[in-house]
Amino acid sequence: MTRLPTLFVSHGSPMLAVEDSPARRFLQGLGADLPRPRAILVASAHWESMREPAVSLASQPETIHDFGGFPQVLYDLDYPAPGAPQLAEKAALMLEQAGHTVGRSPHRGLDHGAWVPLKLMYPDADLPVSQLSILRGASPANHERLGHALAGLRDEGVLVIGSGSLTHNLYEFRGGPIDAPVPDWVSEFGGWMVDKLQAGDHEALRSYRSLAPSAARNHPTEEHLLPLFVAMGAAGEGAVAKRLHTSHEYGVLAMDVYAFGE
Repeated sequence: MTRLPTLFVSHGSPMLAVEDSPARRFLQGLGADLPRPRAILVASAHWESMREPAVSLASQPETIHDFGGFPQVLYDLDYPAPGAPQLAEKAALMLEQAGHTVGRSPHRGLDHGAWVPLKLMYPDADLPVSQLSILRGASPANHERLGHALAGLRDEGVLVIGSGSLTHNLYEFRGGPIDAPVPDWVSEFGGWMVDKLQAGDHEALRSYRSLAPSAARNHPTEEHLLPLFVAMGAAGEGAVAKRLHTSHEYGVLAMDVYAFGE
């Protein structure tokens, strides 16, 4: 079985599902460029749990429209992929063997951090999907350790995706066009991240909050960057990062996509 990379995908605004952009076009071609997985596990910025990670055991996860104030066309979208309860249970056991306590959600559906990029990558919705929560208030290092515990899934045909956003400060969103100019504080942070990721400098990355330029301005809260550390950890020791795509939307959303692998 082909060993899959792991991915970090910037999902940006929910409008990514319907509004043309370079990031949308890239994701529409990404699924065909990857070896076909047998199942997908997504760690999304939009499912946070307290104290312990959780997995979804839903056999037919609902499409969660966890956003407000958007055009009706978004709420009419559905992503009827089958669930992956067996994968979720295996992931839970792997995490428990690594010393984590794991919650199990019998009915959790797919939030937009999962279904929006997957609808672009795999529009037929024919691959089983489950979600893994991130931990509110836990560090990048903690999330990298969660990923490490799941590294064996790469050899079993499972595509592990961390879905968030390389930059995510909606307080700075000015209502401008999708191709609004990119401020220096966004591009400088993105440049620092790509340098450290491609150098494999995990120590610096784990301390990005104190080392990267304008880190807190780009991430007033950390939930949209923490999935990157899950994907990085799940690639295993010695994996390297490759930036597959970079663009910006509305000036303040860096839409980078990274693959981690050999």
